[in-house]
Order: sequence, then structure tokens, then C-alpha cells
Amino acid sequence: MSYFTPTQKLRLARSLFSKRSPAYVQYYVTARCNLTCEQCNIIYSNADVQEMRIDQIRAMAENLAEIGTAIVLLIGGEPFVRKDLAEIVAAFCDVGIHVRLQTNGLASERRLEECVNAGAHDISISLDSLSGALQDQINGGYKKSWERAVSSIAAVNKVFPNSGTAFFGTVLMPRNLLHIREVIEFGQAVGWGTSLVPVHHADPGQPRGFRTFDDDGACQFRESVFPLVREVIDDVKSMKREGYPVYDSVAYLDDIYRFIVGEPVRWRSRNQGVCDSPDLYFAIEPNGNLAPCCDFKIDEDVRVYDMDFTRRYRDGTIHSIVEPFVRSCDGCMYGSYPEVSISARYFVVALQRLLHFERESKGVLKRVSAAELIDIAIDIHERNVAWRERRNEEAVG
Repeated sequence: MSYFTPTQKLRLARSLFSKRSPAYVQYYVTARCNLTCEQCNIIYSNADVQEMRIDQIRAMAENLAEIGTAIVLLIGGEPFVRKDLAEIVAAFCDVGIHVRLQTNGLASERRLEECVNAGAHDISISLDSLSGALQDQINGGYKKSWERAVSSIAAVNKVFPNSGTAFFGTVLMPRNLLHIREVIEFGQAVGWGTSLVPVHHADPGQPRGFRTFDDDGACQFRESVFPLVREVIDDVKSMKREGYPVYDSVAYLDDIYRFIVGEPVRWRSRNQGVCDSPDLYFAIEPNGNLAPCCDFKIDEDVRVYDMDFTRRYRDGTIHSIVEPFVRSCDGCMYGSYPEVSISARYFVVALQRLLHFERESKGVLKRVSAAELIDIAIDIHERNVAWRERRNEEAVG
């Protein structure tokens, strides 16, 4: 099984070349979640937003296919909270759109298998550390959430096709800064890639989608650790060069550092300093309303399932609604948005990305039990203790 079908490859190539059809769409299937992760605000941001019915989702999928969408990310909240998630997966797969699932890792094997049977073979699970205690703390104090995520990883490796693709979505924050290396090592050991995103913080008076309010300062980097952040980013780049399965481009990794230290990000520099929404990507709220991204909501209803959506997208009406938001935004680092823009404007990055996916689709998932995964994680975590202690001492010093 190839990562993308011929139809999806054609849509993706057309999108990246013309920059007039979405390569990537994020659909927030629900705001509900069974965790309250300290770096995420989305369960509050969309708490009052109604969820679509499956017939509306099917109509939306048809509209997205008509405008050339290649990839849809099903995200939440926690998408597996919806009992009809497999039907949602099928709605997109049936019209030839590639589906990626993003989950906190608390899904059961049965639910995962239902999604595979519906056509999904691409998944991202949140994993921020190999320390169970630290992961539980990051997840909002939910005990054993790390162990449950490891069980889900084992279930993915069991029920997904061997040529399926799996990533750890890892949020870079002060708490786990020195745990990034070991997550990447763990990914390589079990056949998973790793993708980083820096924690985003917002003023409570100006809330934005995913951005945490972070009352206790745990999600804000102090200036004193900026050199350590640079070292960690350089370490990740070195691991990528050595062949570790790091999904992120070097350009994106360098922008993570700039974002954390408060410097302007550069991924929008080839588009007059604005992002590519809604040309190359956009977000969809649980009720089907289009949003420029996960940070902003527009001031009027633009239902992606409406019969006139494709006309409004093609004639530029929707672009004129979104433009004020993207032009005033100071820039985010929400993984896929920057990476799609980078891929559309840097041929080498696009080629590297394609080769990465084709290599991953050759079959790398390791069929190991949850108990074996825990043993692997503990071993890697303990082998990195001395490295973490040394870096901590240097940072303090």
C-alpha cells in the first residue's frame, strides 16, 4: 500500500503547484475530550459549538473533494469520543481524501480497527515524554494516561496495515524539553515517526483556539533556557540527518526556535509575510463552519457542507472573508500549516517529504505488546538520565 493513492498524489501536486486548492484541512470533529491537557485550550474554545450529523459530514466531504482537497486531519477535542468516528473516516475515504487521525491515545483496539476497516492507515498519537508521571501531569493529572497511550500504540501496531504510517505528536514545552530526544528514539524503536510543535500561549483576554492560558507558567519558556532550546533543536536536526524518523523539515525546526524566543518566524516569508489559508489549508469547526486555522473564528457562517460552498470557494468569496485574519496574524507554529507552506515553496522540502512518506509506506510498524513497549520506553528513558542531568546542570549553571 502506498501512502497516497494516485488520485491523492495528483490532488496534492496540483495544490502545491497552483496554490489554489487545499492540500490539507483540519476538521475538529468534536470539542469533547477525556483529558484536560495543560497546553491545550480547544475544549473550552469550541465548547458551545454543535457537532455535525453524519449526513452533513458526507456532504462536506464531497465538497472538499470537489475543490481538490488531498488530506484531512480528524482532530478534536478527542475524535474517538464520537461513536460514529469510523463512519466519518469512511465519508472522506469514499471520496478519495486521505485521512489522518489525531488522538490522545486513549482509544480502544476495537475502535482503532473500525477506523482501519473504514479506510484509515495514518495516525498521530500525542506523546510528550517516556516518563509516565510527567505525561500524566501534562495530560491534566490523569493517572495511567501514559500507560493507556502505550496500549493504544501497541494496538495501532497490531491492527493497522504494516504499511500504515504512525507518528507521535510531541508538544515542546519547558516540562519536557529534555525528553524530546528519547521520544524520537522510542519512535524509531517501534516504527513510528515524531513531529514537534512548540507550545502556544495566549492572553486570557484574547483567547485563541488551541493556545493555553497557562496560569502557573509551566508552558512559558524563560529567557534563561533559550540556549538549551537551541541545543535541543540542533540535536533534533542532527538526529534527522542520522536517519531518525523526524517528520519535521529543518526550516520548520529552525522556526520553532524563533517562535519560542520571540523572533519572527520565516515560513511565511515567500508569501508576503502571510499564511496560505484558505488556499492551501484551513480548519473546520465541529459545526462545519470554515475557520482560517485553529486560532481564529470568522465573523459569519461559512458551512463547508452547504450546496454553494464550492462556488463561494472558487469565486474568491471565502478568501475575501478569511484575508483580514491571515494578514493581521503574527504567525503560528502549528505543525502542518507551516510545513505545507514550506513544501509548496521549497522544492527540495517537497521532494524530501514525498520520499519520507513513500519510505514509511514500505512497512515499519513493529508488532510488539504493550508490556514490551513499556520495557523499551523505560530502557530508553533510563539511558538518557545522565544526559538530562548534565544538560540541567549546565542550564542552571
